[in-house]
Amino acid sequence: MKANLPGHDEPALPADLRMTPQRAVVHEVVKASHDHPTATEVFMRAKEHVPAISLATVYNCLDTLVAHGLLKQVNLDRASSRFCANMNDHVHFHCDQCGAVADAHPINNLPISTLWKLPEGSRVTRLDIAIRGFCLSA
Repeated sequence: MKANLPGHDEPALPADLRMTPQRAVVHEVVKASHDHPTATEVFMRAKEHVPAISLATVYNCLDTLVAHGLLKQVNLDRASSRFCANMNDHVHFHCDQCGAVADAHPINNLPISTLWKLPEGSRVTRLDIAIRGFCLSA
């Protein structure tokens, strides 16, 4: 179930993370997904590989993988969190009609400070931007 997605760098496993079989399956499910699945969707897909896995275990695995920098949690409005394995700098495009979420990569590798006037002395540690509109299927 290995994802071969262009632009996805494989992050090294943190030394303090014990990759349990359940965490490995949850991580692989998200890596193989192009649709930024919710925890429930990850649970349903993980059950195909580990039928005994519980929703609570999936939530715990997702929390741990996000905390260790192996997944990103994507929050759009008040909807359920979604999960993304693309750890490269990117933003998310959200279709207001069909609800699809897709990665949007920068065309140029410009420093963020050239795009927005940030407060004096601030340091960007991560980028959480959602671009909203309508996709081709809308």
